[in-house]
Order: sequence, then C-alpha cells, then structure tokens
Amino acid sequence: MFCYTLDNKRYHTLNYHLLKTFGEKVYKAVIDAGFSCPNIDGKCGFGGCAYCSDGSGEFTNDASLSITEQLQKEYDRISKKHKNPKLIAYFQAHTNTYAPACVLREKYDEALAFCDVVGLSIATRADCIDESIADLLKEYGDKTYLTVELGLQTVHDRTAKDFNRGYDFSVFLKAYKLLKERNIRVCVHIINGLYGETKDDMITTAKVVGRLRPDAVKIHLLHIVKGTLYAKLYQEDKLTPLTKDGYVDIVCRQLEVLPPESVIERITGDGGKKNLIAPLWSLDKISVLAGIDKEMAARNTYQGINFLD
Repeated sequence: MFCYTLDNKRYHTLNYHLLKTFGEKVYKAVIDAGFSCPNIDGKCGFGGCAYCSDGSGEFTNDASLSITEQLQKEYDRISKKHKNPKLIAYFQAHTNTYAPACVLREKYDEALAFCDVVGLSIATRADCIDESIADLLKEYGDKTYLTVELGLQTVHDRTAKDFNRGYDFSVFLKAYKLLKERNIRVCVHIINGLYGETKDDMITTAKVVGRLRPDAVKIHLLHIVKGTLYAKLYQEDKLTPLTKDGYVDIVCRQLEVLPPESVIERITGDGGKKNLIAPLWSLDKISVLAGIDKEMAARNTYQGINFLD
C-alpha cells in the first residue's frame, strides 16, 4: 500500500531512506561546534526562542572538545550496539551556518575527515542563509551526502512572533529557494503544541510545507523545559501541553497531507528527563511511536493520502 517502507510503517522513515541511499544502516553523530545564534547574541534578539533550552544541544558532547574528539565519542557510543557504524556528522547545537565561511569550512572539513563519516547534516536558521552561504553549502553537497535542516516550526507569523523566532515566513521561503536552486537536500522542522496554535493551525503548517515538496521533514512535540519562557507560561496556567492522544491525532493528519516522497526524519521529540517539565508522557518514546503506527493502521491511512500539490 505504501511504497516507501520495508516494514509496517505507513510513513517514509529516515531508516528506509538511509538504507536505500547507502545500502546499510547509517547513524547520526551529534556535534556541538561552538556556534552561537543571532537570536541569543543580540544580532536579531536575546534569550532565544521561547521554547529553546541551550540551543537544542542537550544531547551533544562538550563543545570544548574538537570535532574529531566529539565524533570519536559518538562512534564509541554507537559502536557498543552496532559494529563498525557509518556516521552522518550532525551539527546540531545552535546555528551552524552562523560564522565566517573560513570557520565553517574548517568545522565541516574536520568532520568529513573522520574516517567513518559519510555525510553532513547542518542545522541552522533561515535568516542565516544567504547567497554566499548557499554557495558554500553547494560545494559540500556536490562532494558528500548533505542535509541542511531549517528550523521553521510554524508557517504562522503570529505564532513565530509570540515565541520570538526573529523572522517571518517570507525569510524562510527565500532561504529555502536559495538552497533548492543549488540542489541541496533540505529538512524542514515543525513543532506541534506551540503556544496559541490550534489543531487546524498545525495541520495547515504541514499542508503549506508539503506543497514546497521538501526532501525531508522533522515533526517535533513541544517540550516545556526548565528556564524557558514557555516554562513560565506553563506555570502560570497559560500554556497547556498536548495530550498523547491529541499529538498522535495531529501527527497522523499531518502525515496524510505531506507528500509521500518526503522523508520523515523525526516524528516526535527527545526530551531530556532532567529538564523536562511537561508533557511527561513524551518520555516514553516507544509508546508514542507505537501509538502513531496503531492509529494509522486503524484509520487505514498513510503518508500522502490527502496530499494536494
């Protein structure tokens, strides 16, 4: 029924994509390259996005370590379960195109020089992509497997203003166009459960993103974590996190309106137990994934069934 699968999944998983691309399992090795963010250092704002804690680098290694040292630690960690793993060096923490080109080259080249790395994944913001950065990224896309991950989160500018994203949807579209004109693989991040958004808002985000036909999408659950503005709103009873059933329903509906060829690189988020305030049900990731599989089977639905170009 669904062609992009090797198992019972009714959506296009990253595991399927990587197996088809490399002929074997490939694993992401997370890196904190020591970059900052224009929404933290004052270039466009201070304090970061309202949900952000430590620039999405909670699961990375110490930024004081070199790229090579971090990759070795990741290789050692992954190889405890998987023998001789191949890695994609994932520049995850903060904004990984937010530096002079010479610095970016140094970081990216060091990652590619690690013997078991077969590609790069670079997380960044749309307002940190211009013509020169896009040209630089094209050089890497021409010589290795490259994904640029753009943190959109929502297509609704009113929501983005509320959580202090620092740019509007038109800026995202410009950056996306610059990357796709250079045939660069792009993964778009969206978040479900943002303050003030309805179920229809979240599904609309998926519809609009789907019409761009992105190479990949990451669907995240909003985690309310300590030390963020969203934590304050939650404590003031102004922000109610999604229920597990509500999240599963929204994700199923989003998958239905995304094109089947778009890889779903993530379908829920990983929340660090130490700093997570809510929703605590998200800590049982296996249960969430199983719930999505079960619900899609019960509805006899699959990714792209309601996609409209």
